[in-house]
Amino acid sequence: MRIIFMGTPEFAVPTLQALVDAAHEVVCVYTQPPRPGGRRGRELTPTPVHQRAADLGMEVRHPKSLKSAEEQEAFAALDADIAVVAAYGLILPQAILDAPKHGCLNVHASILPHWRGAAPIHRAVMAGDAVTGVTIMQMEAGLDTGPMIAFARTPIEDKTTGELTEELAEIGAQLMVGTLIDLEMLHPLEQDDAEATYAAKIDKAEARIDWSRPADEIERLVRGLSPFPGAWFELEGQRVKLLRAERVDGSGQPGQLLDERLTIACGKDAIRPVRLQRAGKPAMDLDTFLRGNKADKGTMLT
Repeated sequence: MRIIFMGTPEFAVPTLQALVDAAHEVVCVYTQPPRPGGRRGRELTPTPVHQRAADLGMEVRHPKSLKSAEEQEAFAALDADIAVVAAYGLILPQAILDAPKHGCLNVHASILPHWRGAAPIHRAVMAGDAVTGVTIMQMEAGLDTGPMIAFARTPIEDKTTGELTEELAEIGAQLMVGTLIDLEMLHPLEQDDAEATYAAKIDKAEARIDWSRPADEIERLVRGLSPFPGAWFELEGQRVKLLRAERVDGSGQPGQLLDERLTIACGKDAIRPVRLQRAGKPAMDLDTFLRGNKADKGTMLT
């Protein structure tokens, strides 16, 4: 098939690669514009999708918007059979949705209609869901509201958002390739809006740990925000990201260190860090962290 691929982050790269490996003709790749990055934050850095597409010798376009008639005409002129979308990051106007012969298919990282929106993986982990997955959806004007074509599920268990993102990216890539093979025989299923939940973008304020919450909620918050943006607390005035933690028995004033192993009292029970990161430092395990950071019993974290 003649395919336009539209994606931006690392999550989308396996789908692009899978389309190429399946011998589809990817006629153009759309992605977000390069953004400041690098060590000084000044160098314009292409997106992961842009980098992979360039390595593959593909044409790459990165418009800031697809609303203009000029951009829509350029898109339609590609004469694509279908557009495959994976975490692209721009709203697609109706003219874009209608341009390919078979419309636009989206790789969405949840089992729709649950967790429509920007942060489905984060929200599923933070909510304590047992299972998540990928939905291949025919796109329409609403936010992740289109008819569903295919599903794949996977257990969440004790995985972080980072680990799940990698897993779902691979699952979604293979699911999309299989969907394109059987596209003419598949029967889209309309979503039940009454069952929908919304995966709002993660707000920075959510990342600060509230020790008055139960330990199981805090442990899910830690996994849900790991590796980015990272749940955090302050120890002796320094911000520390908590990237992995375990729930343990213990009680005390919320935020109090219960021992010198950094066991922290919560609103109910306690947690013990497993992996941490100080600002400007690499992530490290608890033993390594304690070798360079004092954690006296009775200290109150903020």
